[in-house]
Amino acid sequence: MDDGIFVGGGGEGYGEKQWLNLKYANRHGLIAGATGTGKTVTLQILAEGFSASGVPVFMSDVKGDLSGLAKAGTETHKLHTPFMERATKIGFDDFGYDSFPVTFWDLFGEQGHPVRTTVAEMGPLLISRLMELSEAQEGILNIAFRVADEEGLPLLDLRDLQSLLVWVGENRQELSLRYGNISVQSVGAIQRRLLVLENQGGTQFFGEPALDLSDIMRVGADGRGQVNILAADKLMGSPRLYATFLLWLLSELFEELPEVGDPDKPKLVFFFDEAHLLFDDAPKALVDKVEQVARLIRSKGVGVYFITQNPDDVPEDILGQLGNRVQHALRAFTARDKKALRMAAETYRENPRFDTEEAIREVGVGEAVTSMLQKKGVPGIVERTLIRPPSSQLGPIGAAERAAIMSASDLGLKYKDTVDRESAYEMLKGRAEKAAAEAEALEKREQEMAAAEREYNAGRRYSGTRVGRSTSEPVRRSRKKEEEGFGAAIAKVVVRELKGTTGRRIVRGILGGLFKAR
Repeated sequence: MDDGIFVGGGGEGYGEKQWLNLKYANRHGLIAGATGTGKTVTLQILAEGFSASGVPVFMSDVKGDLSGLAKAGTETHKLHTPFMERATKIGFDDFGYDSFPVTFWDLFGEQGHPVRTTVAEMGPLLISRLMELSEAQEGILNIAFRVADEEGLPLLDLRDLQSLLVWVGENRQELSLRYGNISVQSVGAIQRRLLVLENQGGTQFFGEPALDLSDIMRVGADGRGQVNILAADKLMGSPRLYATFLLWLLSELFEELPEVGDPDKPKLVFFFDEAHLLFDDAPKALVDKVEQVARLIRSKGVGVYFITQNPDDVPEDILGQLGNRVQHALRAFTARDKKALRMAAETYRENPRFDTEEAIREVGVGEAVTSMLQKKGVPGIVERTLIRPPSSQLGPIGAAERAAIMSASDLGLKYKDTVDRESAYEMLKGRAEKAAAEAEALEKREQEMAAAEREYNAGRRYSGTRVGRSTSEPVRRSRKKEEEGFGAAIAKVVVRELKGTTGRRIVRGILGGLFKAR
């Protein structure tokens, strides 16, 4: 099949060869199965197939095994003989060893090129999910983002967001009249969550230069698609950050890519490993967003494949959109497991030759129950399938080999150094410094005026008497009038200053806010 990816197939007791049709590859898919049943190898051979067909791939390497895609397998490998036997058995005549163009990425910048985005691009919904904010706290975060837009304050990194929240807290009375109640306690709770996120590596993730989507959608001069591998072994220590990042990337693809209808092959295939992390304790608003993206992103030419242990980890509305399926073995030890197994079997188009539920329970390592979309997008009949062997190295490459691949990439210079341009933090700091300088200047002017008043009063006190009066009689009434006249003049000047822009800033400074409001 020239327009498809060979997944596996035949042999005695098995069905026909299984091909993933590229025309329907953007209609999403599912790779499921218990730990140790072969999901990683299936993920590897699909990435090989897409790359060879000129389709870029983005995948996360949770266990550190997928880096082997960058290196060809060898005949000295301990599984060489079983691989050759498997290839012969399933009729994989074109089997051979090969490497593929790989680019390594890492949110922490250690095992790959740094991946960054800005706070503004992430948006309040995903950041709220990332920090597990309450509804009230999420509302305040939405207010902060609205204020940033209105005030022209770019939110690039965590420092920008922290500074903006300080400003929101100090101006909460004014903002509450427009947007609703803002409590100091809620602002403080968000700040504490930001501190936790910062300690988990959020500082490296938020900033510039942000990831350019075109850099993960490259096709080489040889016509092969780039395989983008995100190092996720360390990232899995912060599962909420992992899931939120992948969802952000999926959302960015949805927002940025143009409509292409039904292309002959996808523009990008996105593998979402450990998919259950995306949906665990997720609010309905987030699940609805994922469902919307999954439903509409295929028209942008992007195929999304969820990898998880059990199909019921994925919500039913999303599961129904996953047309291409590779189901490895499920173990049914508990009542819940048996129910999940039965439900998984019911989602396939039945094959009269065997019982689907029994087959899912019995398939061995490297085997699967598969169903691929056929002509007109109709699900194929479920088949028991021997998964084809990988052409690239099974297992990870060494640290030196990874470093060599990274240094040879032109993306290293582009993403290596962080760019810190003027944003909300610097702008708010500048406003505060300007207001403080104006306050200091006004205070100095008032001190000078007070000194002048004291000097004037002192001079009048010892300057003598009015004509026609005794030299021993003080000119009290006249002096009082003059003092009152000078005091009134001073009061007018001060009132005029306080009514002006500078005065308003001073009043705000006295009340506890140094930042200039709009």
